[in-house]
Amino acid sequence: MHAAGKRKGEWIELRVPSEQAAWEDVYPLLPIPQKLWRKLEREGGIRSQGPRLLLRIFPQEAPSVPAEWTELEIVYEDDYLLVVNKPAGMAVHPAEPGQGGTLANAVAGYYESTGQGCAVRHIHRLDQDTSGAVLYAKYELPHLLLDEAMREKAVGRIYAAVCAGHPAPPSGTIAAPIGRDRHHRSRRRVSPGGDAAVTHYRTVQTFRDAALLELRLETGRTHQIRVHMSHLGHPLLGDTLYGGSPKLFGRQALHGARLLLRHPITGEELDLEASYPDDFNGLLASLLYKN
Repeated sequence: MHAAGKRKGEWIELRVPSEQAAWEDVYPLLPIPQKLWRKLEREGGIRSQGPRLLLRIFPQEAPSVPAEWTELEIVYEDDYLLVVNKPAGMAVHPAEPGQGGTLANAVAGYYESTGQGCAVRHIHRLDQDTSGAVLYAKYELPHLLLDEAMREKAVGRIYAAVCAGHPAPPSGTIAAPIGRDRHHRSRRRVSPGGDAAVTHYRTVQTFRDAALLELRLETGRTHQIRVHMSHLGHPLLGDTLYGGSPKLFGRQALHGARLLLRHPITGEELDLEASYPDDFNGLLASLLYKN
């Protein structure tokens, strides 16, 4: 986007070739989704001044959730994106209006405390008891572009997990559709009539009765890694919903470790790593000691 124009506060200025008199001729040349163009038209966000075209791409906005001050671990931040290392036990967003204590509330508080007029826009989610990297877009343009990248499977999501036993083979792909479990409100299960789901896994380290895995999602179904590892016969430690034992760990042993993506505005290739939380490190140390 910067190669095509220059940002001026809430606006971006583009130089229109002289033979193109109307912005309608320019819009197909720019990486701006049609949905955003329509919104700019509706809200007076397009100005034409001779050879200059001004677009109000980066407006100041109020957060849609109440701001709360909670200390956050920032993995990455620039003018357009924010990546936060979510602690386990915190929901990504409110389940109902007015709910507090979520990561969305904390991000709104962070924006407010740092003087950033940005709405809270998460690109993907993690389960409440899963820790790790969560990606946010500060404005609608990067949000729409990242949503498209997610649909095209161009955002790599790599997880670390500790499962019971040793998967055989030690590396592989689990391609098994996932649907709702009609016997349990919040549980999912492998089902022939479910949505296509693909998880790639690799054993990083083995312990006496457990293994540390690196997993990469090709799809993003609810509880996908947890369901697939349980289906394989190696549930995650602590994941009682899917057959894991809580003896060594009090939550599912799952952490969103890395995000791989092309920056939607600058085009830079990003490899962002979220460090393990203390409880996950403690689990690994305990398993290593028992070896």
